[in-house]
Amino acid sequence: HDMVCLLHEKPFAGVNGSGKHNNWNIGTDTGVNLCKPGKDPFDDARFLLFFTAIIKAVDIYAPILRASAASAGNDHRLGANEAPPAVISIFLGDQFYEILEKLVSGDKVESREGGVLEIGVSSLPDLPMDMTDRNRTSPFAFTGNRFEFRMCGSSQSVAGSNTVLTSAMAEVLRGIADRLEASADPMAEVRDIIIENYRNHRRVIFNGNGYSDEWLAEAEKRGLPNIGSTVEALLAYLEDDAVELFEKHKVLTRAEVESRVTIYLETYSMEINIEAGVMKEMAERLIYPAAAEYAQSISSVIKGFKKNGISSSRQEELLKDIAGNLEGLLEAASDLGKQTEKALGIEGDEKAQAFAYRNEVIPAMEKLRKFGDALEKMTDKRLWPYPSYEDLLFTL
Repeated sequence: HDMVCLLHEKPFAGVNGSGKHNNWNIGTDTGVNLCKPGKDPFDDARFLLFFTAIIKAVDIYAPILRASAASAGNDHRLGANEAPPAVISIFLGDQFYEILEKLVSGDKVESREGGVLEIGVSSLPDLPMDMTDRNRTSPFAFTGNRFEFRMCGSSQSVAGSNTVLTSAMAEVLRGIADRLEASADPMAEVRDIIIENYRNHRRVIFNGNGYSDEWLAEAEKRGLPNIGSTVEALLAYLEDDAVELFEKHKVLTRAEVESRVTIYLETYSMEINIEAGVMKEMAERLIYPAAAEYAQSISSVIKGFKKNGISSSRQEELLKDIAGNLEGLLEAASDLGKQTEKALGIEGDEKAQAFAYRNEVIPAMEKLRKFGDALEKMTDKRLWPYPSYEDLLFTL
């Protein structure tokens, strides 16, 4: 059918982008899923222990989890009304959230057997699967027997996010193991750890609409990081706690972390540089000539109208609008070229170069697009050099 898979996270503004859902859980060497509620009190205690450990890991290491999904393309997608926001949060579902809140506050929770729930003594009430996966706005959702990390971009490997998740979990479990091995009453210690982990890290739990402005304001109140761009996100890998995590678990050395960040920053700059160059060429070589040709035809119409004594005020307004946007298009294209050359000229400092592309080149691209979009609405469709959204979405 001559179809092509376009692995760009957000190729068309205002149209749904593309990402990956990374299903993640942890199990034993005998096949026991530790992210699934058990069949008896012991299994449920183990489930709650690992579950609250995940909550702690995601809260503590949220910046590098965000970095694992960072890319130039994904910057357009995250928080764009059909993808998770850039704020890391965990969706539990209302029923499970209520159970954990009651456990922490000391309120009574009815067990599966009908009495009061006591960790390690009685079983969790049944959690229906249909209540666990209703929030598609959450970046990290519990789906009944696993977690679904939804921030990864369509062009990305999930290896990065899995490396971060598993390393973070290993560090939290290491601390738990130390406490249990030193405890005279392991089950009592399990109860304490479950309650401590949830109480200290429940700020990362959010079951509401992740697309809303209210959530961003609430996330700020909770002290959750909201890292908006790839360049800022990648720098989290260089923080001492991140490097220490990878080194302690023999995943990466400091030198290996630093080299990867350098490569990621170079890749980001290269992608923005390519997109900026293509955009400038599209504007100058195709959009300007098409709109200018249409402007010339309108000018001829106006002359003909005037020659025959016909009013042409509306046509003159249209011509004036087109001419103004043509002028703006050329100025914006020229500025984009200058900003791109300036960023490209930064050598030996990948961080500074990436920030130049992020803070100078991308705004110049956005400015140029405004003129191109305006001209598309005015120019004769027969002259316009690119397919419209209507062509792309409804005429294939």
